[in-house]
Amino acid sequence: MAQLIDVVTPDLGNATDVTVIEIAVKEGSTVEKDATLLTLESDKASIDIPSSHAGKVKSIKVSVGSKVQSGALLLTLETEGNSAQPEAKSQKNEEPKPSSAKKITEKPKEPSAQSTEKPVAEPKKKAQESSEESNDSDVHAGPFVRRFARELGVELQRVSGSGPKNRIVKEDIEAYVKAQLKGASAPKTMFDLPAMPVIDFTKFGDVETVPLSRIKKISGKNLQRNWMMMPHVTQFGEADITDLEVFRTEQKALLEKKQIKLTPLVFIMKAIVATLKTYPQFNASLDSNSENLILKHYYHIGVAVDTPDGLVVPVIRDVDQKGLLQLAEELAVISDKARKKQLMPQDMQGGSFSISSLGGIGGTAFTPIINAPEVAILGVSQASHKPLYRDGEFVARLMLPLSLSYDHRVIDGADGARFMVHLINMLSDIRKWLL
Repeated sequence: MAQLIDVVTPDLGNATDVTVIEIAVKEGSTVEKDATLLTLESDKASIDIPSSHAGKVKSIKVSVGSKVQSGALLLTLETEGNSAQPEAKSQKNEEPKPSSAKKITEKPKEPSAQSTEKPVAEPKKKAQESSEESNDSDVHAGPFVRRFARELGVELQRVSGSGPKNRIVKEDIEAYVKAQLKGASAPKTMFDLPAMPVIDFTKFGDVETVPLSRIKKISGKNLQRNWMMMPHVTQFGEADITDLEVFRTEQKALLEKKQIKLTPLVFIMKAIVATLKTYPQFNASLDSNSENLILKHYYHIGVAVDTPDGLVVPVIRDVDQKGLLQLAEELAVISDKARKKQLMPQDMQGGSFSISSLGGIGGTAFTPIINAPEVAILGVSQASHKPLYRDGEFVARLMLPLSLSYDHRVIDGADGARFMVHLINMLSDIRKWLL
């Protein structure tokens, strides 16, 4: 005969308003005796509520986040068989009155002090499970979730919690497993890093959450991939641009009438092309198997532009075929488009080498991240006057700091140094471009 059994909150002592943090079953679910039905959490401990009978979950009276007290109705079970003592028949053999179910209210056994802190260990636990439990001891999760994670072979330290106070709930485990299965067919990399810890910064003071711009979200993922997948080496150097700056300043007044801004970056672009022609392995990309080098016979230079929404890298095409004035005009136009969010996808494609210039802001050196699938990038810092020893005396010279990052799979340190020396020579005497 079917029986309905009410499962209620056990005696919690002085605890009040205990929170339901996990519900392990659904209405209609079949459960075994002693299976965990739900988990409560007080200020001091987590409490698993087990099923006193095998049966089917008839109805659930609470939800995750509900506050309950001792004796509160949690859910109703429907059982079959002789789970309780049957009613004795009358001696007159009267027909029993039809009854669909007999209702019994039972409280689960009050948890002991030990069980409120962690679930009692099963006598035949494997050594591996014990090791995993100790490794995950600092993770915020209830006993049911820990057991569920062990059954699926999930390390809780790799799972981000979505429950109160970043607590890991059953749905988090399921979502993690689905994500792992979805990515199982993806190519494996050498990196298998644990997830970043989730920290509640409000514990330390007032905070404000500001969403990242779309540009930063996209570029952030690319930069992280490039930094982790490419072995970066950065070569530093200084170019004496004293004579270059004298020439540029002389032309500045004449070009202002034509509304052309001749910046140092234009000269750097031309010097880069001259150097790339001498060292073509810097104007290249690895193929998809990282077994062949694709040398490019075009010179499309990407120029990093700082915008209110983040960094973008539009590309100036065929720099080797254009003069300084044409490059200056194109650079001004494309930089303006970048700041006004008017760049088209094709404006940022096809680059063979990139330049990131911070000269207008400041700094003495930095390590730029390569813009894959390129193999090198030049960082430019702020020029400053320095004393240089020449012909027995110190003279003031305008020195430009340069930082060349390159992919060490393609370029050796010696070639990186040679590239830097050649580039410095090109910038120190622009007449060499004519040779």
